[in-house]
Amino acid sequence: MPIYAYRCAACGHSRDVLQKLSDAPLTVCPACGAEQFAKQLTAAGFQLKGSGWYATDFRHNGGGSGAPAGKPAAGAAEGGGSSASSGGDSAAAAPSTPCGGSCACH
Repeated sequence: MPIYAYRCAACGHSRDVLQKLSDAPLTVCPACGAEQFAKQLTAAGFQLKGSGWYATDFRHNGGGSGAPAGKPAAGAAEGGGSSASSGGDSAAAAPSTPCGGSCACH
């Protein structure tokens, strides 16, 4: 069941009410008795959990290997061959990015 926020326009009393979707909206203020008790527009309070969401996979990606949790770094997947160590700085940095360093974001 959702929780709705109500506020009285007459006295300013506010209250959160647990109601079914099929219940009629409240109109009478429990504090002053005026019929100006109305639902307020509020932000939805929910959190996405599990793998694949920003909060779990990409939020703390500033340090470490640069790969999302559960996936090996690009350099480790290639076996760390001698081509990455013999090239310049750009060749060494390219395998550590998910796109290989060839896109416009790097």
